[in-house]
Amino acid sequence: QVQLVESGGGLVQPGGSLRLSCTASGSFFSVNAMGWYRQAPGNSRELVARIFPTGRIDYADSVKGRFTISRDNAKNTIYLQMNSLKPEDTAVYYCNGNFPGSGGNAWGQGTQVTVSS
Repeated sequence: QVQLVESGGGLVQPGGSLRLSCTASGSFFSVNAMGWYRQAPGNSRELVARIFPTGRIDYADSVKGRFTISRDNAKNTIYLQMNSLKPEDTAVYYCNGNFPGSGGNAWGQGTQVTVSS
């Protein structure tokens, strides 16, 4: 059983920045991709960014050049640095990870990001 816990959400003005963190805990031996998804009211959940053990990174087109995903393997943590935030980025952001042999996909509870003046 793997647990993912997010933090770092909040209210920011357009053009501002936030840094989200997600830490994995529990018993697991390996991890495949980890990433961030988001869901706004009335919308479906969408991929924002993900990072693979090889270092490969995928970004949604809407966040390229503004968001950066990174990881700290020693801390079992991934981050999402969000710059130049727009009102369209307002959503609940969820951490996701794939843990082979440890239950597969795991989801965090989400952290609210609101971009508004």
